[in-house]
Amino acid sequence: LNRIKASGLKLRFCTNETQATREKFVKKLQGLGFDISVAEVTAPAPAACRILKERGLRPHLLVHNDLLPEFAELDKANPNCVVIGDAAENFTYANLNKAFRVLIGMEKPVLISLGRGRYYKETDGLKLDVGAYMKALEYACDVEAEVVGKPARPFFESALAEMGVPPQQAIMIGDDIVNDVGGAQQCGMRAVQVRTGKYRSVHILHP
Repeated sequence: LNRIKASGLKLRFCTNETQATREKFVKKLQGLGFDISVAEVTAPAPAACRILKERGLRPHLLVHNDLLPEFAELDKANPNCVVIGDAAENFTYANLNKAFRVLIGMEKPVLISLGRGRYYKETDGLKLDVGAYMKALEYACDVEAEVVGKPARPFFESALAEMGVPPQQAIMIGDDIVNDVGGAQQCGMRAVQVRTGKYRSVHILHP
């Protein structure tokens, strides 16, 4: 990263991190020695907030407690949509059922998902990601979620716009063949798969 910055190339950190605010996420990486600022991070929660404000949506939040500050300025009374992120331990039956009831009670359900990852890796192993729970609500409510994070095209386009770079001149580097590599390629970018993080030697790709 230091060599990339020293070379004068533009850089953005595109993350589907939805267990913490950007500030907390950046502070953690800075503590590990990375030269990174909040302004360099493109994340799902701020993007979702912009969408919610533009469309006058009041969210019922099924997200991690540490992410709640990102939504502090939004009206959440009498919700008319559900926003789901990587809620970790908050993914209880009761909380999922509450989100289900909000959606099923709408004439036209609106489900916004801060990503659609299947799983991710932490130090103690692989863990289910938001996509598994998003699919459960989609199936139960017969609704298609609007994905805000990777691999959604607008997410990558937002990062490109922030850098002022066309997709043909950008390269995405990541450990997820679907959300990182596939999402970037669909946006017209080139992509590099790294064999670290949650990389596994066998992947099943669905068109």
